[in-house]
Order: sequence, then structure tokens, then C-alpha cells
Amino acid sequence: MSDALAAVTALTGERAVAARPMTGAVYQVRLASGATVIAKHGPVTAEVAGLRWLADTVRVPEVLGADDEWLVLARVEEGEPTPRAAEEFGRQLAAMHAAGAAAFGQAPPGGPVDAWIGMAPMVNVPAASWPEWYAEYRVAPYLRRCADAGTLRAAEVAVVEQVIERLPDLAGPPEPPARLHGDLWQGNVLWSADGHVRLIDPAAHGGHRETDLAMLALFGCPLADRVLAAYQEVAPLADGWAGRIPLHQLFPLLVHTELFGRGYAGRTVAAARQALADPGGAFAQDAPTV
Repeated sequence: MSDALAAVTALTGERAVAARPMTGAVYQVRLASGATVIAKHGPVTAEVAGLRWLADTVRVPEVLGADDEWLVLARVEEGEPTPRAAEEFGRQLAAMHAAGAAAFGQAPPGGPVDAWIGMAPMVNVPAASWPEWYAEYRVAPYLRRCADAGTLRAAEVAVVEQVIERLPDLAGPPEPPARLHGDLWQGNVLWSADGHVRLIDPAAHGGHRETDLAMLALFGCPLADRVLAAYQEVAPLADGWAGRIPLHQLFPLLVHTELFGRGYAGRTVAAARQALADPGGAFAQDAPTV
């Protein structure tokens, strides 16, 4: 606790007087002024760069201070999801994606090549082609680690390898690199008391916009239909996008399989099999709305 107090005091210029742990190396810290801030300890350089990159187009918590080991954020008072906030979020998400990136795999300005998605390492290496980049830097590394650890069995690995081989045919129409949050599951979407949405914990990089939307659908999202409708009004998605949801979910599912074990193996292999099916076929009819 003393380290968190010292770090917050040094980075904000205000005296920190009390701290309590939240999850992992995250602390809620009270300042002498009575204000409360959030302090995170660990490799935070990529997150800081991502927050600043995304802040051009979406709402994120204010960065109050940061160094190589600590990040201090303004605390977001959480509220209930509302239709108005959902629609604003959809429009801002479309604007964030449209802001673009220099290349697929491009790190945010000032961000490192070696970054993180949750507790898993993630490499940001630029490439010109999304299918090639997605295969080499998002699917294959996590597949290898799951295979080496025995978390995915040989027959399961073979199914995912088929996806890698067929990625150019499965990827859909070419799109320019989008500016991605990169870890856009519902836990990183804060519905704040002031009636807006704020995004936290980015694994930001240049990628395919359908990846963010597929991840948002992975564990559900409040008022998903409102979010998607507002998004589509600003930036309509390419034909067949719903059938490509499992292709884009394959990356986060592999990450979950690596981090949390075989409890995610079945869902990972199911996504791979669905990705190999006709993108406009039966899965698209039952695809979850984002």
C-alpha cells in the first residue's frame, strides 16, 4: 500500500492518504483533498499510449500521471446503461475506428512493440495485409503456446491451423487499418453516472474494425442493438460481417485458453469450425448482435 501512496503522490503532486486493493495490482487511492483516484502497477506504457490515442474519438478516464511502472487515472463513478449512452457509444466507436492507424499491427504513438492483452503478451508489428498479420501475430502465437502447454490437443490445433491456411479467403472485403481498442469486452466498457460510456484497459493497435465488434459480442454487451444500430448509421459494416464474428473471436478465445485453460478450448475450436463454414451461412443467421 505504501508504494501506491508514494507513486500517486509523486505522479499527481497531491498527497495520497489511503489506499485499498481492488483487483490484481489495482488500487483505489484517496487524496488529502478527498478525491479518489485509481492507481495501477505493472507494465503500463502500452496502456497509457493506448488511452491517449483513443481519447481523440472516445471517452476514456483522464490520465492524471504515469511513469514506467505506475498509472494514475481519474475514478469513473459507474451508473446504469441507457439508450442514449449506448447510441453515443456506437457513434464514437465508429469514429474511433475511422480515425485509423498507419498499418495493421501499428502500436499507438509512443507505445511499445511488446504490449499486453490482459495478462498475456501481445506483439504490435506492422504489416500491409490484415489476413497475413492476423494469422502471424494474433492467431498463430497463441495457438503454439496452447499446443505446447497441452491446453489444446492435436486434433483441435489442426482445426485452427485450417483457419490460418484459409484466412485470405475468410477475411471478407479488404478494409483499411482501423484504430482499435483491442480488448473491447464488456468489462472494459464503463457506463458512467454522468450518462456516458468510458473505455478502460485498452490493448490498442491498428487492426480490423470487425475485431472490436466481435469481441464486444463475445460476452455480451448491454443495449447491444442500440450500440450496433448507431454504429451502422455512421459506418455501415461490409456484407457478411456477422458470419465473420467467429473468425475475429478466435484471437481472444485463444488468449483465454492460454490464460485460463481448457475451459475455453471447446469454444475456441467451435469458433474455428464456424469460421471455416460459409460466412453467409447458418451461423450468420444466429450470430449474436454486438
